[in-house]
Amino acid sequence: MANWRSVWLLVAVACGPAQAMELPDTSLERPRAREAGVVIGVLPTGPRNAIVDVPGVAVGHATVVEGEAIRTGVTAILPHPGHLYRERVPAAIVIGNGYGKLLGISQVAELGELETPILLTGTLGVWRAADALVGWQLARPGMEDVRSLNPVVGETNDGYLNDIRARPLRAEHVVQALETAATDNVDEGAIGAGTGTVAFGWKGGIGTSSRRLDDAQGGHTVGVLVQSNYGGRLTIGGVALDDVRPARSASRGANAVPPATGDGSIMIVVATDAPLDDRLLRRLAARALLGVGRTGSSMSNGSGDYVIAFSTATQVRRALGARRHAQQVLPNEAMTPLFEAVAEATEEAIVNSLFRATGKRGHRGAVPALPLERVLPRLRRANTVAP
Repeated sequence: MANWRSVWLLVAVACGPAQAMELPDTSLERPRAREAGVVIGVLPTGPRNAIVDVPGVAVGHATVVEGEAIRTGVTAILPHPGHLYRERVPAAIVIGNGYGKLLGISQVAELGELETPILLTGTLGVWRAADALVGWQLARPGMEDVRSLNPVVGETNDGYLNDIRARPLRAEHVVQALETAATDNVDEGAIGAGTGTVAFGWKGGIGTSSRRLDDAQGGHTVGVLVQSNYGGRLTIGGVALDDVRPARSASRGANAVPPATGDGSIMIVVATDAPLDDRLLRRLAARALLGVGRTGSSMSNGSGDYVIAFSTATQVRRALGARRHAQQVLPNEAMTPLFEAVAEATEEAIVNSLFRATGKRGHRGAVPALPLERVLPRLRRANTVAP
């Protein structure tokens, strides 16, 4: 922890606060929140503090950076390594504010299950991503007779840094994210679906975190992955950072100021090994939005805020063609610790997305990274950073 603080102190001294804040594409490795001493919540994390702490969950990214105007990508989340179509997982989707283009939502709501991986990307890449996912999955062994498939693809609008109308996402990018998905992937920041995103006027991106309950509470793990691209009043660990705001910089095009208001979007993917059916997963997903609120969002009129939650527990998987599904699920009374876990993990995943993202220059201008050399002393004075 001391090493990270020393690094950021050197940056502040060498560059000065304003200059350090505006660095657009620094190659300096940035810490996760806990590496910088910022601890969110009280529950213990899993070993990687990531969604992949839920056994079997894999994550893959493809980052698309071309010329001066293309800054986008795709992130894939695979619930388990088996046959996803024939071994479906129970799932639920909760909407905070529905200004978004989430594909596959109605069938998940109707049947309460996932039959494909989850993809995240930029807004106008949704349909190309879905088409590529369908092609990839239909080519898998055991899919020869399948004539219906429900791809689940979420998005946030990366049109400030990315020339979104060019629609640069291609099938090979989607395949790359799917084929490279790994169970030890904790890559965060401006990668994959987070390549072109902006949060609170700073560079947003992919973030992840997890919580593990103790044995008396079932020993279950909850993992969260976010694609942050929204705004509001940035708050970290209960500290409102009103005095840490990005400077307005020269930008290109109409309405070119990066979003610092409440408008924008966030996609949240929640995984757990707790045996939950779709009803209980819907309850769990709703509590993830508490974590969004803790970071200073009110889920404004122009925001698309979605939570996709699923359970990997083998006893609740739904085998294709089975006459009935096992329903060995937790009772309602056992849900409170999971509610606490998902709220904490969501909040920390969002903070990680900001801490890990590097500044970027793109289609309409530059977006700086959150200036940790200014944030950490502010949090330290509020006793939020560990000594």
